[in-house]
Amino acid sequence: MSAKLKEQLQHAKTRVETKLLRSFDNLLDTEENVLAATRYSVENGGKRLRPFLVYCTGELFGAAAADLDNAAAAIECIHSYSLVHDDLPAMDDDELRRGRPTCHIQFDEATAILAGDALQTLAFELLSTPNFTVSPQSQLQMISALAKASGLQGMVGGQALDIAATDRTVTLTELERIHKLKTGALLSCAIELGMLCTQPERLTDETRQAMRTYGQAIGLAFQVRDDILDVEGDTAVLGKPQGSDVEHNKSTYPALLGLTQAKEKAEQLIHEALNALETIDGDTEVLADLAKYIIDREH
Repeated sequence: MSAKLKEQLQHAKTRVETKLLRSFDNLLDTEENVLAATRYSVENGGKRLRPFLVYCTGELFGAAAADLDNAAAAIECIHSYSLVHDDLPAMDDDELRRGRPTCHIQFDEATAILAGDALQTLAFELLSTPNFTVSPQSQLQMISALAKASGLQGMVGGQALDIAATDRTVTLTELERIHKLKTGALLSCAIELGMLCTQPERLTDETRQAMRTYGQAIGLAFQVRDDILDVEGDTAVLGKPQGSDVEHNKSTYPALLGLTQAKEKAEQLIHEALNALETIDGDTEVLADLAKYIIDREH
């Protein structure tokens, strides 16, 4: 990871975490245990890649800082909620997340479900606040984009397909569809939110399409790399049990293609992402560094 990317990732992480924690201030009229579980679920030590993509995209095209803070916090709420629910016994049944007990282990199953629900609704509360600089139409488009990326046509649909693919062999096309929805949709949405925080006249149709191509490519590459790390990663570094995909008989790129071809697939996707960035008029160095980091990361 380049020094510049490391610095900017840390800056985005601090910024979005500050916004998230402020969202819990003065919430006195609620049950203390579920509030603690909800906070625990966002204080999870994640890389905050989705907020980072919101910030990078918006700043590239001159978006207002406050708009980006709301959008970045909203998408991280959705991501955090998805992890809480993914870890539940009825789903992936994991006891560790980033080296800490998962929410249902730290608290209990019912509280974890409610914490996930709370984070999901908080996301749309953040996007519907009246203090956005961009137009109400752009704000509505953000809400729609995040809802679609989170729901049946995105993350939820992808998770359902992933569960349905357990204990059976899927085709490469089916696997790609699973990953594009389960992981790629939300990463792509982060870029969409960053663009929607920008005044529309600052973006050409060609630039929008190039950014979407970049987002789709890194979104799929991210999941391919996750599949690879499940095979050759280290539990202490991953912060979750290595080999859990194999243990749960999940469909993955290494299982379908073999480890070598899975790595080649990831490289090919990053090449597509970098090619898309080259067509954009602006400083895309950090976005390019992020694409390379996605397939080099160890967790």
